[in-house]
Amino acid sequence: MKEALAAPPGEPRDESGPVFREPWEAQAFAMTLALHERGLFTWPEWAAALAAEISAAQTSGDPDLGDTYYRHWLAALEKLVAEKGASSPG
Repeated sequence: MKEALAAPPGEPRDESGPVFREPWEAQAFAMTLALHERGLFTWPEWAAALAAEISAAQTSGDPDLGDTYYRHWLAALEKLVAEKGASSPG
């Protein structure tokens, strides 16, 4: 499992192609990969940030049905970018 968190994933796909419910989900995914590739954060840092965001949401009662995954993804990205000093929290 640790190896899976060490490197960025490929684009999420199923037999029909890319899997995103809304365009903003694909944009958040692409932005995360781009910022990682530019060296703003390591992939293990990203994995830890996303895991912390999901854990906090579940502690707060998120039923984890899959429909909020990219909301957590975006929240984790916003926090990590702010922590790195590349933006201010909004």
